[in-house]
Amino acid sequence: MSIWSRISDALQALASGEGLSAVFEKLATPPERSVGFAIAVIALGAKMAKADGLVTKDEVTAFREVFHIARADEANAARVFDLARRDVTGYDVYARQIKRMFGDDQPVLEDLMEGLFHIAMADGEYHPLEDEFLHDVADIFGLGERCFKSMRVRFVPDATPDPYDVLGLPDGASYEEARVAWRRLVRETHPDQMVARGVPEEAIKLAQARMVAINKAWEDITKSHAA
Repeated sequence: MSIWSRISDALQALASGEGLSAVFEKLATPPERSVGFAIAVIALGAKMAKADGLVTKDEVTAFREVFHIARADEANAARVFDLARRDVTGYDVYARQIKRMFGDDQPVLEDLMEGLFHIAMADGEYHPLEDEFLHDVADIFGLGERCFKSMRVRFVPDATPDPYDVLGLPDGASYEEARVAWRRLVRETHPDQMVARGVPEEAIKLAQARMVAINKAWEDITKSHAA
């Protein structure tokens, strides 16, 4: 059974009058955690897509890139996205529910944030209201300023990213600290690790771009150290 069929089953509760956030609240344990993760990306992605006042075709396409959606599942996916877009529940409520669901499991919260950054950058622009939205969500998740900055420099092409920022390291971090951070990030980005922490297989392809950025940052640090 695909994840979209499982989501559709979970949403049957809506027929009895429950809201999307109430359904989401029930998806707290494996194997439903992967379904909860998917609904979290949908709900926050739909609301963030409206943060700059307009849901664009590019943003909807980007959402489809976060999750590979088979033609047979398109109706279920569209239903969930539309429910999330129209739901009156504020994004902060969803963010807090997600935090309760995943607790201190920072890697899975970072996975989710990366999906949101991907959607934010879909139209080639990073709107100040999108930045405010993502910063608020990261704060609710408890990810910290350094983690948020690391993601932003990987996704927002304002300038050549500082490799230490990419690895989430402070200014003045040592070469050995960079090596430890690089190895940790590579380990956390491995597909097996991502599946183990409840990330749907459909979303793991986003980690490919993360791995490229991580390895490029380490390569730059290594070259600088050898010079």
